[in-house]
Amino acid sequence: MDNMTQTLLVEGNDDRFLIYALCEKFNVKETFKVEDCQGLDNIIIGFPIRLKGDGEINTIGIVVDADVNIQSRWRQIRDVLVNSNLYADIPEECPSDGLILLPINPDDIKVGVWIMPNNRSNGMLEDFATFLIPKDDSLLPEVDKVLTDIETRKLNRYNPTHHSKARIHTWLAWQKDPGTPLGWAVTKKYLSATHPICQDFVNWLNALYN
Repeated sequence: MDNMTQTLLVEGNDDRFLIYALCEKFNVKETFKVEDCQGLDNIIIGFPIRLKGDGEINTIGIVVDADVNIQSRWRQIRDVLVNSNLYADIPEECPSDGLILLPINPDDIKVGVWIMPNNRSNGMLEDFATFLIPKDDSLLPEVDKVLTDIETRKLNRYNPTHHSKARIHTWLAWQKDPGTPLGWAVTKKYLSATHPICQDFVNWLNALYN
């Protein structure tokens, strides 16, 4: 994979392994590498430099969390794209099916953007993963009861903005193999890849890289 000319930048290892699990599930061709950038800031800071190209990479995708304000996150990314002067017709909002831009000059870098969880809502990777919990699951309501109780009594030690992380990881802690990472949870079928959001994400990957 070291000689690949296409790369996907993600915030952390959970993103990386979940994406690999979905690629395996949907038979996505392994034509790109997934790079753990160890945090959102490293993606955003390095993005303008990467767009200038190094002569080796011809396609860059980024997967980032919307967190508490998807509009703010999109403006942050859009400003980088606009200031690069490499792309035309950059939309005012991130497309619901993910962004893919061809450069004005064909020799420059093709770029793609997916904002977790679904390009429309505030949230993060863990919200995307929560969509994959089967609809008839009986444990998730119990997780919600527990989290509501401890948050009401202010016993939670996590930041309220990380409620989604607490929710999915509590749910995973109650599975047959407690504490299974997100990627393995797809492989072990704790999480279902039948939700439409999976197909939307895989369609974006295929359109960008294949």
